[in-house]
Amino acid sequence: MNAPLILVSHALCPYVQRAAIVLSEKGLSFERRDVDLAHKPDWFLRISPLGRTPLLLVGDEAIFESAVICEYLDETTLPRLHPANALLRARHRSWMEFGSSLLQLIAAFYSAADEVALQARAADIRTRLTKLEGALGSGPWFEGPSFSMVDAVFGPVFRYFDVFDAIGELGFWRDLPKVTQWRRSLSARPSVRDAVHPAYGDLLRAFLASRGSALADRLARRAPIE
Repeated sequence: MNAPLILVSHALCPYVQRAAIVLSEKGLSFERRDVDLAHKPDWFLRISPLGRTPLLLVGDEAIFESAVICEYLDETTLPRLHPANALLRARHRSWMEFGSSLLQLIAAFYSAADEVALQARAADIRTRLTKLEGALGSGPWFEGPSFSMVDAVFGPVFRYFDVFDAIGELGFWRDLPKVTQWRRSLSARPSVRDAVHPAYGDLLRAFLASRGSALADRLARRAPIE
């Protein structure tokens, strides 16, 4: 790929991380350009039809939406992160959607207004993680020895729990050995580790504390969810 690559990003966006992981796994050099989504610059609004990140600038062409960006990168640059087999590739894409739906549950969890809603969303997340446990093989990655696009999706998902777990015992990981080991493998992967700003943890904690939610109260007290 000869055209210069610019990843337009936001420091806390998990979908940006997804694109950054794929770029790194492909060994592609790229510039990262952060934008403040609360005060979107005119140049960003001109090239981002949906007004959100990530956005990949390939020369003069702007590609938006993380799934499209990742598919483009996989179609144009080796190594391939999708399986060659069409049915297996469809399975991977299904679990990628599962990962996106889990991100939506995580947002509902950290936005829950009261303890009842917080507990309900925590239970929903636990249910999804249990389903994921049943889909995993022997590891270390989603489909065994090869890092795939599914792994790129779940690296940013699991990163949220580094902060959630610091609040106290949330009960998400009990009796989920495969998911727990997968999470550990992903956190140690250089492409996953380096996909965020060095101050990501502090930025995320500040964001959560500003939500005025039940989790923000828990974070302030450092009290566990029972």
